[in-house]
Formats: sequence, C-alpha cells, structure tokens
Amino acid sequence: MRLATAASEAYTTPLAVSELLGCKQCGAGRDQDEELGIRIPRPLGQGPSRFIPEKEILQVGSEDAQMHALFADSFAALGRLDNITLVMVFHPQYLESFLKTQHYLLQMDGPLPLHYRHYIGIMAAARHQCSYLVNLHVNDFLHVGGDPKWLNGLENAPQKLQNLGELNKVLAHRPWLITKEHIEGLLKAEEHSWSLAELVHAVVLLTHYHSLASFTFGCGISPEIHCDGGHTFRPPSVSNYCICDITNGNHSVDEMHVNSAENVSVSDSFFEVEALMEKMRQLQECRDEEEASQEEMASRFEIEKRESMFVFSSDDEEVTPARDISRHFEDTSYGYKDFSRHGMHVPTFRVQDYCWEDHGYSLVNRLYPDVGQLIDEKFHIAYNLTYNTMAMHKDVDTSMLRRAIWNYIHCMFGIRYDDYDYGEINQLLDRSFKVYIKTVVCTPEKVTKRMYDSFWRQFKHSEKVHVNLLLIEARMQAELLYALRAITRYMT
Repeated sequence: MRLATAASEAYTTPLAVSELLGCKQCGAGRDQDEELGIRIPRPLGQGPSRFIPEKEILQVGSEDAQMHALFADSFAALGRLDNITLVMVFHPQYLESFLKTQHYLLQMDGPLPLHYRHYIGIMAAARHQCSYLVNLHVNDFLHVGGDPKWLNGLENAPQKLQNLGELNKVLAHRPWLITKEHIEGLLKAEEHSWSLAELVHAVVLLTHYHSLASFTFGCGISPEIHCDGGHTFRPPSVSNYCICDITNGNHSVDEMHVNSAENVSVSDSFFEVEALMEKMRQLQECRDEEEASQEEMASRFEIEKRESMFVFSSDDEEVTPARDISRHFEDTSYGYKDFSRHGMHVPTFRVQDYCWEDHGYSLVNRLYPDVGQLIDEKFHIAYNLTYNTMAMHKDVDTSMLRRAIWNYIHCMFGIRYDDYDYGEINQLLDRSFKVYIKTVVCTPEKVTKRMYDSFWRQFKHSEKVHVNLLLIEARMQAELLYALRAITRYMT
C-alpha cells in the first residue's frame, strides 16, 4: 500500500509546483513582488505522448486498483513512472507482462552483469536514434556503476561489447542476413568471447530495445521532463495563458486545436470503418466457401512480400543521427531503406521449418531460464488481446484483422506462414496503414504525427496503441527467429 502511495505521489508531485512557488500572472501563491531567483523548468510536451491528448491518457485507470498496483510495481522497480508506462496503461494486461519481462531482463539473475545490460540497451536504442531510451539507460547505466568513459563512444567500451555492434546493426535493419558465422565470430573471439548464455541474453535485450524504439516513435512518446528535450526554462508565450495551467497540466488552448483537427473528415473516416467491417465479412464468407491451393497461397505471399518493399512515405527523408546518439553505434548509413529501394530479394523464412513455439522458445529457456516463458506470454497477450470493438462498433471478432497486421510485418521480413492467405492483407490494410506499419517497424525514427493521424481516423487512441503493441511484438519475434535460427545452426 505504501508503494502505491509513493507511486501516486511521484506522479502527482509536479502538478503542485504553482502552489509552492506562486504565479505572477494570476497572483496565486506567494506575493507577486517576491523574487525567488529560482529557474523552474516546465515540460515542453503536453503529457506522455505528442500524438495522444494528455487528458485521454490520464483518465485511464484513475479509479482502477489494478492500475495503481501496476504503477506501484513500475515505480518500485525503476524508481520512476516513465512515459512509456503511462501510454501502455491503455492495456493493463499487456503492461503487466511487459513490466515483468523487462524487470527480469534488466535486474534479475542472468548471464550478463547489470551495467552490460543497460549498455546493450543504449546500443540497441541508438541504432534507431531513439534519444528517449538512450537517455533513460545512460542514467541507469551510471546508477548501477557503469564506467562513464564508455558513454563517450562505442570505441571506449570493452572489445567484447564492440564486437556485438555488427549483430546489433544487422538485427535492427536486415535480420534475414544473420548467419551462423555472425554467431561463431562472437563465440570464438578468444579473450573477448561470449558464452552461449550471454549471447542469448544479449540478443533478447537487442530485440527488446529495437522493438521498444518502434513503440516510442510509433506512439510519439515525449521525453521525460528531466531529460534533454523534455523541458524548457522559457515562460509560455500564449497570451492570457497562466503558468498555473501548465504546472497543473491544463493545456486547453492546444487541446482545442488538436480536437478541431480530429473533427476533419469525420464522415469520410466513418465510411472507412464501415468499408473495413464489410471487407472482413466478405473475406469470412470466402473462407467458408473455398480455400486457395498451396501454390496460389505461395504466389500471393511472394507478391505481398515484393510489394511491401516499395511501401514508403512520400515525405521519407534521411534522418541524420545526432552525435550524442551516433557515438553508441557504428556504420550510421546502414539501414532498412538501402534494402527496400534497391529491390533486392528477401529469402523466404518458412515458419513450418523454424518457429518460436517449437524451436526458439525452448532454446531461450534452456540458455536463459524463465525468459522464454516470459517472452512467450508477452507474445500471446499482444497477439490475442481484444476487447471485441472496432471504433464505434461492439461485439466484433477482430482476429482476422489482428492476424493480417502480424503476418504483414513478418512478410516484410520474409517470414511465411503456409496456412495463411496473404491476399487478405491488401483487402484489410490500406496504403496509409501500411506506410505507418512499415515506418514504425523498419525506420521508426521517421514516424510523424501525420502518419499516426492518417490511418484508422475513426478509431480510438487506445486502439492505435493496441496496433503498436502488435507491431513491436511481431517485430521482436521476427528478429528473434532469425537470430535464434543462426544460433541453432551454429550448435548443430
């Protein structure tokens, strides 16, 4: 109970700043003539996400005992309630599994020392220029006794970690290129060698933070107020707008702009929902009437895989990483876009030959006990999570749509399910949604609010966060499949 109270106080303390220091604009608090000489930072963002109105997030679970318990657990484990947690709270069942898994990876007994774990998190997040995660783990790295010199650049870290850079690069951007030679190079590096258990721990951390970078950008997570880019000392410039409104989180002026923007083309977005519902109904009828041959299914997969290479945003531009981020990884020009724009062929990875359930799960559990179980639970929760709603509709079976999203992501990585008809993907996922999915999964640093707003315009923000959970777990599983298959081939 004390933990819950502590967590609540930790989150609400910044809201009472104006009561302590007073406001010169409205006269609240101290005498207006009193000069304290204290520079008070104020948040640059408006809540945990740049894409989701703050009031919608903070209303979630306000009277929910489960939410309070989750917040307490997160605060006890991390010493903070970060913005990722505050956005994931839309889906408490998933959040609980996510926090449990992350806690085990970072803090419980395992092959790697604590400072190595956080440094690997920094390396993984930096590959996608995710300063939000880099900053969090820089602080955690120092907190557990990490050497500050390592933070000056990857070349200052031990050779063992430097050797991991190549696997980090390929895993983040082109996991289908991972071979047993990558694994052998790490396991047979003489005095800088990794053990199999250490390598599996590292691979899980890399895939976890590549995927979490996707969630961070996909949901527009704002920097924490104490981190770079999360605060300013400049006073607000909006006329007749009291500083008390900012310290108390009442961002009514900007929210009015957001709400007015959301009301554009409501009728069009309504018909989009109805059209999607109708397509789902028609596809279900076709399933019941006839089943495509294996040859036709294979052909449809190849068509979808090939088309996915050329799905990209019209405002897709090069994003140059800042020096404080790029120093944590090598070969900054290496990325997914080099592959897709040159029309190179992705080899097909058949799930029937190597899958998570029959192969990856047991390998992880054997070399890093209990982690396979935790990851498996997280995959299943994300894949099966449903509230049987779609926008304004209730009692809807969304399994067809969820499977299309998951399989489309795996298709982009060359992963094929023999029993799935890939022709359904083009029926259920329109171009704007495909652009968003591919950007979040492959080049998350390029996600914009316009991309977020442009797909599923009539759907709730909680449903779009749900989509992001599917995206990050499908991505993590895809990366794991390629890495674990390479490890298996090395072992046999």
